[in-house]
Amino acid sequence: MHLTRGIVNVASSTNLLTDSKSLQLVLEPSLQLLSRKQRRLIRQNPGILHSVSGGLQSAVRECKWQFRNRRWNCPTASGPHLFGKIVNRGCRETAFIFAITSAGVTHSVARSCSEGSIESCTCDYRRRGPGGPDWHWGGCSDNIDFGRLFGREFVDSGEKGRDLRFLMNLHNNEAGRTTVFSEMRQECKCHGMSGSCTVRTCWMRLPTLRAVGDVLRDRFDGASRVLYGNRGNNRASRAELLRLEPEDPAHKPPSPHDLVYFEKSPNFCTYSGRLGTAGTAGRACNSSSPALDGCELLCCGRGHRTRTQRVTERCNCTFHWCCHVSCRNCTHTRVLHECL
Repeated sequence: MHLTRGIVNVASSTNLLTDSKSLQLVLEPSLQLLSRKQRRLIRQNPGILHSVSGGLQSAVRECKWQFRNRRWNCPTASGPHLFGKIVNRGCRETAFIFAITSAGVTHSVARSCSEGSIESCTCDYRRRGPGGPDWHWGGCSDNIDFGRLFGREFVDSGEKGRDLRFLMNLHNNEAGRTTVFSEMRQECKCHGMSGSCTVRTCWMRLPTLRAVGDVLRDRFDGASRVLYGNRGNNRASRAELLRLEPEDPAHKPPSPHDLVYFEKSPNFCTYSGRLGTAGTAGRACNSSSPALDGCELLCCGRGHRTRTQRVTERCNCTFHWCCHVSCRNCTHTRVLHECL
């Protein structure tokens, strides 16, 4: 079962059904079960199903946040195809979806290990002993190695084939996991008399998914367009031939951190059932911004309408001891700009 029809759709909590006895994961009655390998991984790691689902839901929210002001704003829909037809293409947007969902699973599983939510893993305790002249390793490091390994086994197992799309999806899956790993940071706690910091205990902490999303969005903007590598050597092994090269020979080969794509993106300006694009009509825009969220760019030159809306909100709130809060209702006029 292909990832776009399987694991990505787990992110929709409305179509997640679990049977605690058989530990089978069903997306919708019209869809197949997850692959045999994915079900086996779930059985071998009690508690991990909720972590996978939570990680994917977080990835969907992050995708929407990162692209909230762009023509493509990471739209989702209920039903068997959460992200729509875009996942069947080979464009930049597809690359980001695969990277952020893969990162979401790795991030959530690694954090769940250190929280004790998964029976088969714990904190990463391998860092022990002195780390420097005034600090040592200790505490509970997030288990990024388990998260990356499980993510690779679980998410990548949904990919089948040996075509360019297969290589692109695997590369972007790994780029998402690599970004989580590379953004990890050292945290420390001070120990000493009267709060002095004579000795510190340090551990490794996961980045926020927002930090991961920020990095992946930057890599989306600088993504590499690729094609099949060709060594021109009949003796090259099949594995050696399965590699990506930049479409422009003057460009460097993509690194493990880069996002890759092979197909130009639609303009996302107008509705297209064939392409699965919703268009930007009716989207809110910023009339004073020259950036991507500005009415000129977001509305694709079609113009925009302006309307006013009266909004009533709670204001001037006061806390009274003990224990309630009283607020006034304030009404003001909000000016809205929408694409035609």
